[in-house]
Amino acid sequence: MNIRDTPAQKTVLAFATAILFWLAWPSKGFAPMLFIALIPLLLLENTVYQEKIKKLKSNLFPYTYLAFFLFNILNTWWIWYASPFGMFGAVTANALLMTIAFHFFHWTRLKFGNGVGYTSLPIYWVAFEYFHLDWDLSWTWLNFGNGLAAWADLVQWYEYTGVLGGTFWIILINIFAYHVLQAGYKSKPKIGIALTALILLPIGVSYLIRIQFKEKQNLIEVVIVQPNIDPYNEKFSGNSDEQLSKILKLADTQISNKTSLLILPETALPDGIWNEDLEIHPQIERLKEYVKNYPNLKILTGLSYYRYYHPGEKISATARKFRDGPGYYDAFNAAVQISNSRSMPLHMKSKLVPGVEKMPFPAIFGYLDDFAIDLGGTTGSLGSQESPTVFSSGKIIAAPVICYESVYGDYVGEYIRKGANVICIMTNDGWWDDTPGYRQHCQYGRLRAIEHRRSITRSANTGISCFINQLGDITQPTEWWEPACIKQNINLNNELTFYSKHGDIIGRSSFIGAAFFLAITILGMLFKRKK
Repeated sequence: MNIRDTPAQKTVLAFATAILFWLAWPSKGFAPMLFIALIPLLLLENTVYQEKIKKLKSNLFPYTYLAFFLFNILNTWWIWYASPFGMFGAVTANALLMTIAFHFFHWTRLKFGNGVGYTSLPIYWVAFEYFHLDWDLSWTWLNFGNGLAAWADLVQWYEYTGVLGGTFWIILINIFAYHVLQAGYKSKPKIGIALTALILLPIGVSYLIRIQFKEKQNLIEVVIVQPNIDPYNEKFSGNSDEQLSKILKLADTQISNKTSLLILPETALPDGIWNEDLEIHPQIERLKEYVKNYPNLKILTGLSYYRYYHPGEKISATARKFRDGPGYYDAFNAAVQISNSRSMPLHMKSKLVPGVEKMPFPAIFGYLDDFAIDLGGTTGSLGSQESPTVFSSGKIIAAPVICYESVYGDYVGEYIRKGANVICIMTNDGWWDDTPGYRQHCQYGRLRAIEHRRSITRSANTGISCFINQLGDITQPTEWWEPACIKQNINLNNELTFYSKHGDIIGRSSFIGAAFFLAITILGMLFKRKK
């Protein structure tokens, strides 16, 4: 590019990066496009860099923000169906955070040149994605490594690195491809050879892992129900007893005396069950009666759950006051296991969707709870628990993963480190209508199977319900907006992968590296200004 490229040309480059990411993204995208998606933005950054070196007036921010804003909106526009406000907040805030991460690289390059600058880019970006995993505005849907979910054969090595390893790989390929484009393969063949190796070696390793991997035979029979109940007009305003009858009627078509697990979707029991009534609630008692007919059966179901705080108890930051009397309570999106045992373990969803299930930083912004989106008959921030609960019964130790929790690799690893040998995803993706949203969500589940080498059962209120094996292959996917019940024998696995044991090492290392690069960049700028 010429140093004096026009704003129109820069805008075209910003659009190009966004469109390439859109063309690459699951579920129907061509994932290898990720390997060149950043090249237009790197060309744009280099133009601004050269302009600033020449002491010309130039601004990178509006173009990078435009690129990331379009990237976000093209791939997550479907949030609009559930929440226009949520979509606007997610798109604008996430694009801003991405822009800041990219600008850290730009500032470091301006201060220290190409070598340090381009080295810092993948470190800054992975650090940003790692930070984005665990705070009140966490929205990790568009982490670059997720973009390879539909091409699971390329990333079997995620069992060592997790999704952040995929992000690092994608950015490195983009940097090398950009330099090959700039210099030409013939003028710098070493860069071209390095690029080829960088692409082919991880893919080769992935295929070797896949060929050699064999699931250990430890079979259980699992039944999944997809009731297909309209989340807007029926689920939380209709007759919940009739909904449960529909669920059990579907289960009857597949269940047998050999069935070990019956998986129901998120909030399959929608009425709201108080903590003190859990064991005696009519629908819970009905499910207890159902399992008596099947000696080995455990039912995992989602439910809406309330906890009452007695006078003198310490209340949480998300506790809400009764409107018609004194006292406080918390509302939860929860899961419970019902079996022939007296034990009834409960898990409260830990990873809540910002702006939908919780107001970020509730201790500060709790007064804004009335603006939280009503998804499920309960407005305001939901309660949560700090770490997940596993459901243990006999040889089965299930990870009850509720909806959005399935997007977090290391969080799911907490279940695995507590002994979980099967992952049970319960979700209600019907909020997003028939859009890419629920299909992307299903594809992301494949990455959890690879990272932890666990079989996955996925029960959705409406499509896609399915089974996912330990290599990330989807079997028996159900259709959108159709009641269904599926059955399959799956293998339990008690062995830990490297990623299950150690989590996001790449993320933690990059966070430290990013802090170092940012510190020396700021100190360098301050020293220059003082001088």
